[in-house]
Amino acid sequence: MGAFERYLSVWVGLAIVAGLVAGHYWPGLFEGIARLAWAHVNLVVAVFIWAMIYPMMVQVDFTAIRNIGRKPQGLILTLVINWLVKPFTMAALGWLFFRVFFADLVDPATATEYIAGMILLGVAPCTAMVFIWSHLTRGDAGYTLVQVSINDLIMIFAFAPIAAFLLGLSDITVPWQTLLLSVTLYVVLPLIAGVLTRRHLLKSGQQKLERWLAHSKPTTILGLLATVALLFGLQADRILDNPSAIGLIAVPLLIQSYGIFFVAYFAARWLKLPHNVAAPAGLIGTSNFFELAVAVAISLFGLSSGAALATVVGVLVEVPVMLSLVSFANRTRHWFPYPQTA
Repeated sequence: MGAFERYLSVWVGLAIVAGLVAGHYWPGLFEGIARLAWAHVNLVVAVFIWAMIYPMMVQVDFTAIRNIGRKPQGLILTLVINWLVKPFTMAALGWLFFRVFFADLVDPATATEYIAGMILLGVAPCTAMVFIWSHLTRGDAGYTLVQVSINDLIMIFAFAPIAAFLLGLSDITVPWQTLLLSVTLYVVLPLIAGVLTRRHLLKSGQQKLERWLAHSKPTTILGLLATVALLFGLQADRILDNPSAIGLIAVPLLIQSYGIFFVAYFAARWLKLPHNVAAPAGLIGTSNFFELAVAVAISLFGLSSGAALATVVGVLVEVPVMLSLVSFANRTRHWFPYPQTA
């Protein structure tokens, strides 16, 4: 790991500050960028995420994917955490903090919206960013791809009924354009490009592929930093104008994030999974599909609602939390002395 990657948390911190400063002092620039969106998916953010994910898709060895069915424990663990644990613990924490601990600090109507935003985050597990978290823990790229793909397929059918049940609403309108466009931009297109690139490079030998992957590392990291800066720039004033509310929302989100990771990570250790499957399995459940959560929050409660703000705080909390968990996973690699899958 080079110096740039070793101090990644520092660069991410600087990117967050740069995004907040730029968004506050040059709001017109970010308003223009915000208008470059379709179905609540910002196309500039999509380009940066695409640049971040594409080199990782080139790493996927499709000959190894055929063997994943022989070791399904990692997939089962991911699905149990994402769909049978995470949505319900998020709802429980939201209720506990905003109906009990913070009841005197937030009026009941606003508290209800904060809880709703948290629930929407809990029912929307990550699609895109998990690829970089997996990459930073040296996860099995092929296994991670299968985990994300199956997760996305289940989300198409499970998101609306679980969200409706937890929100107590009779029907939730799923923004299908947001869901399908995000999956296409963040998974399908980078995957196709990665397959074609890998096939082309392997015609010149394995060494050509390895050199290309080594040279592409800066693209992945720069894509992450650009994404972080832009996300925080787009939400700068909302973050800066509501520091106390953001602090209150962040507390249960932090507990949820760390709690879900450690449940999944230690379950993976108990199941004797290899580290390059265990780490991504824990990180997938911890990370969120923020575009979908934000889109649904806006459509149900409005752009200036507490629910929309809660989903934005999810973005604020996620990157620092995920970097700390990546660091923890890398330091505890020796806890998983089991054969790697690739």
